[in-house]
Amino acid sequence: MKDYLQDIVQHTHSLGIIDLIKITGTDQETVLNAIAEDRSVILDAHFKNPVPEFVGTFGMPNLGKLNTILNIQEYREDAQLSILNQERNGATVPVGIHFENKAGDFKNDYRFMTSDIINDKLKKVSMKSVPWNVEIVPTVAAIQKMKFQASANSDEPVFVVKTESNKLKFFFGDHSTHAGDFVFADGITGTLSKSWSWPVSAVIGILGLSGDKNIKISDAGVMQITVDSGIAVYEYKLPAQTK
Repeated sequence: MKDYLQDIVQHTHSLGIIDLIKITGTDQETVLNAIAEDRSVILDAHFKNPVPEFVGTFGMPNLGKLNTILNIQEYREDAQLSILNQERNGATVPVGIHFENKAGDFKNDYRFMTSDIINDKLKKVSMKSVPWNVEIVPTVAAIQKMKFQASANSDEPVFVVKTESNKLKFFFGDHSTHAGDFVFADGITGTLSKSWSWPVSAVIGILGLSGDKNIKISDAGVMQITVDSGIAVYEYKLPAQTK
């Protein structure tokens, strides 16, 4: 279970904009939903195999605390992790995770959020299906170039995406003052007729996560970045922003 928890924290909390997630699990599947605090990212994920310990509907709040507990030295080797359950309304439901070191003399409990509360706090956002105009697999070199441009234009919170002559280009800043642009991908087959803006920090954060990545962009004003961590497939949808 520790591997699942570490994967969850890495692909949510590490972005700096997600600190609450919803888990919905059955014997057949385990899914995860979240919305960034600034609503810049909508996350839907599913685990490649159902997680036996995650059966039920519950919230995982304060992911920073969970991350801290997971990284305590006492739990690095042979730690014992177990799900805490309680009887509620005639059903057994998960209410938290118990951490205990190998010697049994160092313990922590991380508490879940009940289904009623998480359903109220994190209402599912359904984005309508859109046609994808451009789809690419980003290279390591392209991601690094984006980091360079973001650093050179650190005062710009968003960047603009355009297609030009089978190239996908990212533009930073305003050419009336300071600006920069670069080719993110070459030889693309689709085109974009609209120049939408996207949040720099969120996109760079997602592209910096571990796992295989795929990017889809729609003229309807949606970007989707999929990250396959090997444990789960995370789909980050980003609504376009106004520059």
